[in-house]
Amino acid sequence: MNRPVVSVLIPVYNAAAYLGEAIDSVLRQSYRPIEIVVLDDGSDDGSGEVAERYGELVHYTRQDRAGNGAARNHAIAISTGDLLAFLDADDRFADGALERLVATLQNDETLEAVYGHVREFVSPDVDAHDAALLRPPAERVAGCLPTNMLIRRDAFLRIGGFATHLRVGVTVDWAARAKETGMPTTLLDEVLFERRLHLSNNGIREREHRSHYVHVIKAALDRRRALGLDDPSVPGGGMDHLQPS
Repeated sequence: MNRPVVSVLIPVYNAAAYLGEAIDSVLRQSYRPIEIVVLDDGSDDGSGEVAERYGELVHYTRQDRAGNGAARNHAIAISTGDLLAFLDADDRFADGALERLVATLQNDETLEAVYGHVREFVSPDVDAHDAALLRPPAERVAGCLPTNMLIRRDAFLRIGGFATHLRVGVTVDWAARAKETGMPTTLLDEVLFERRLHLSNNGIREREHRSHYVHVIKAALDRRRALGLDDPSVPGGGMDHLQPS
């Protein structure tokens, strides 16, 4: 079978301590061809130097600080793959993840996106005192967000890019819009993504903006009511697929 290019898009802001692990988890994938795009959103901690160490294996681009949504959109614009995967700079792919995700899309042409389960882990560099401040990691998270998804480029572009006015809830907002379209998707049973918990997670770093989650959910509910999708029994209804990190 023809093997499409997978563009793995990694936005980064001050994640030099973890970015190398994220990139290495992509390079360990057995699937080829892949394209790794690291979009630096104005980091000042050496994240760019980490990405540049990989030379031609990584397409590195820097922009002035504009936020997570803008960084993701920029990465999409300069990528070339037919399939898109989104990886946060402090997270990792499980081994074999891309082979499994791509095979699912290739085996069912009606599907536009495929999701995998997520395993959370407390970052090894977090000491016991700080670890107690974090929520307990979950062994399996089934939320359907861009960060545990592989999607066809044309499907993503049809739904539209990430919101640029939000500091948190960017992926939740996009996932809600995607759900409303009735986009054909499937959730695989395997754990294919690993989410790192640490004191610099975006939701913690931007805690003063956590009210944005409320606005995102309210806007999604308003759109559902307008579309007649407020009943969870209706395809595209319900909000339980949204699990913010």
